[in-house]
Amino acid sequence: MSDSYTLNAEVRKDMGKGASRRLRHEGNIPAVIYGAGKPSVALTIKHDDLFHALENEAFYSSIVTLKVGKKKEKAILKDLQRHPWKNLLSHADFLRVKMDEEITTTVPLHFINVDACEGVKMQGGQLTHLMSDVEITCLPADLPEFIDIDVEKLELGETIHLSKIITPDGVEISALSGPDAEDHDQGVVAVIKKKAEIEETEESEDVAEGEESDEAGEDADKE
Repeated sequence: MSDSYTLNAEVRKDMGKGASRRLRHEGNIPAVIYGAGKPSVALTIKHDDLFHALENEAFYSSIVTLKVGKKKEKAILKDLQRHPWKNLLSHADFLRVKMDEEITTTVPLHFINVDACEGVKMQGGQLTHLMSDVEITCLPADLPEFIDIDVEKLELGETIHLSKIITPDGVEISALSGPDAEDHDQGVVAVIKKKAEIEETEESEDVAEGEESDEAGEDADKE
């Protein structure tokens, strides 16, 4: 678990769209922190502080310390809104955490040994990522920055599903925790035939079908 990120925040008293626009014009963004049995609190955070923190992938799956005046709150980033076309943030939601209570959040997937993948290197396939992150449940102290998936032994036509992911101790994949876990055992990464090979196979099948049709037509003419 990483909890090395600290953001300074202030309690926000002015509400509404007009107030939010003024905040953004001043280089701040509106935010909110909620959860852990406490009331929600509207906050203001410096835009650039959060923007630069988000340049680190680990920030998305880390325990963040929000300093609000003399108080410190432990939280995770739960939602983030961005400007529709400008490279700017517009709002952030933070969920308080208690160290003795499980949290549910999303962490990135890292695919390792890609260059040595059996199905690509030896069998000429193409690696395709079906998921880039996964929702997990764990205690805050067990929260990983990411989860590794080793694709070295993955062969052509094979898929690694959620149930095959090796998670750190104390970490559970949320989709597999219910009674219908088998129905949610999604594919994560697979090795498939390259597009050119698929198209070539389809063309060969079309030619074969065309030849069969011609032969059938010739036989009918003879009769």
